Amino acid sequence: MIAANAHGVVALNERSREIFRHIVDAYVETGEPVGSRTIARKLNGALSPASIRNVMADLEYSGLLFAPHTSAGRLPTEAGLRMFVSGILQVGGIDAEERRTIDAHCQAAGRSSEDVLAQATGTLAGLAQCASLVLAPKIESPLKHIEIVNLKPGRALVVMVNESGVVENRLIDVPPDLPPSTLIEAGNYLAAHLAGKTIAEAATDILADLNSRRAQLDELTAKVVKAGLATWSGQANVGGRDAALIIKGQSNLLNNVTAIEDLASIRHLFTVLEAREQMLRVLDLVGRGEGVQIFIGAHNELFGMAGCSMVVAPFQNAREQIVGAIGVIGPTRLNYARIIPMVDYTAKLVGRMLEQ
Repeated sequence: MIAANAHGVVALNERSREIFRHIVDAYVETGEPVGSRTIARKLNGALSPASIRNVMADLEYSGLLFAPHTSAGRLPTEAGLRMFVSGILQVGGIDAEERRTIDAHCQAAGRSSEDVLAQATGTLAGLAQCASLVLAPKIESPLKHIEIVNLKPGRALVVMVNESGVVENRLIDVPPDLPPSTLIEAGNYLAAHLAGKTIAEAATDILADLNSRRAQLDELTAKVVKAGLATWSGQANVGGRDAALIIKGQSNLLNNVTAIEDLASIRHLFTVLEAREQMLRVLDLVGRGEGVQIFIGAHNELFGMAGCSMVVAPFQNAREQIVGAIGVIGPTRLNYARIIPMVDYTAKLVGRMLEQ
């Protein structure tokens, strides 16, 4: 028996669940329509093909299956896949060999956070044989040390070390006849005001301090400080909302294309993801949920299209703040039971790696 509860959610009895599960499993494995005789064999003759056809007809009427073209077999609809993932799928742990592969490829020692994220994304794409993406907002770490070094007339190098130990060098323009003492004074002033803060956090207070002349700096030194802040602020993220997107393994996704319309959908998907606002919406959606989030087909307005699924999980910093997300994009017939724990494990590992 198949019924819908008060919220319109389809409820399946034990027989319907078992048949539906076998149909989805076969679809994930082959991508082909599944017939009643195939299911009868999987059930070792416990049900006749005629009984199975009756159940399949009920599943089709409920919107969980459909018949492609004139095929006698059935495929799960996107609504059916969402119901399967949320109510029937049993997700275990990550395969031991896959865990070792991810661990080996994502070691953080001596590597920048960008390298760690890129390697994690590439590894996930390879294991899943799909496209993989990582979304990481460019959140500045508080500074631990800052120093200004004179390079040549009119140019100076600012060396900044954040609390994560990442060193960043930035060039600034300075007056060509600037005495060395002015750079030392400017560096000391910035070090005192920026220690333990990001540039964005300290910039407003520093500029107010300079404009009100509370800072005991001469005019030339103040000019150097302002020039530096203007340069850094221009390179920083806008309102803390800028983000970096890394996508690996697009060719894996394209290899699964079986129709021209699928190719158009996939191209559109990547165009959408590469738009800044859509990336941020992905992160917002993931941040509002718990753990791994699954987007199947056109159900979510973010994609506005059918034919693709995304399994994505957030990763956190040492303060348990969500700072990014990593996931897999593939056809709707993803092996969800395998991909979900893989994405979950990688996200947690990336969070730990970025804390080091």
